[in-house]
Amino acid sequence: MERRRFLTTSLAAAGVMLARDGEAQSPAPSSAREYYQIRRYQLQAGPQTKITESYFGDALIPALTRLGMGPIGAFKLDYGPETPAFYALIPGHSIEDLATIELRLVKDADFMKAAEPFWNAPATAPAFLRVKSSLLAAFEGWPRLVPPATTATKSKRIFQLRTYESPSDAAHVRKVEMFHKGEFEIFQKAGCHPVFFGDTLIGSRMPNLTYMLSFANLTELEAGWAAFSADPDWKKLSASPRYSYESIVSNISNLILSPLAASQI
Repeated sequence: MERRRFLTTSLAAAGVMLARDGEAQSPAPSSAREYYQIRRYQLQAGPQTKITESYFGDALIPALTRLGMGPIGAFKLDYGPETPAFYALIPGHSIEDLATIELRLVKDADFMKAAEPFWNAPATAPAFLRVKSSLLAAFEGWPRLVPPATTATKSKRIFQLRTYESPSDAAHVRKVEMFHKGEFEIFQKAGCHPVFFGDTLIGSRMPNLTYMLSFANLTELEAGWAAFSADPDWKKLSASPRYSYESIVSNISNLILSPLAASQI
């Protein structure tokens, strides 16, 4: 609880500073910010992965939609450690919405019926090995998830999920501030398509933040990052001693995901 209050206060202060400096638009009201639950389902290679994919499409996503949540992201890990794994990205209007998902799902008869193969898979053939979840608050400067345009047409797309760990709370706040100082716009100019930016409230390896970008393919991803790195605004921003990489980022994890058929993102 103390951790959450600290981050909320610090990020609010950062938002006020940005507005005063005139370098970014005033942050959206805190009530407009979404919260996110990110779930990683560690799977066992083999036919059981189909049970989990069917669970996403037939049970979990429809039930969460009935609860007023969405759009829901469902992804397969293409490049990253410990494959196979699926990811679920669940936006909510409040922390309580996300914290009580399981309590509400068990009251949904349609969900329970559709989820039966997944929920009751035997220990000898488990649908998954473990689930790891984290809770995030959307950045004030990017308060809502934005699906790429290719989602509507179900065109080919990939997603990059990046997590930045910081060596201290103060360093973490400066890294969040750095996004609000111009990184959102630089990503968009470079042809990277931001989906969400979230500050981890509950999770592992804190303090950290996570964000997601979308691309048509790996070629576009590489071109986007090359344009980002060459952007004059990025060079100016990253040259600031306040945002020295070595002092504010201690580790980066980088995953490449592709959407499952049922994904709404």
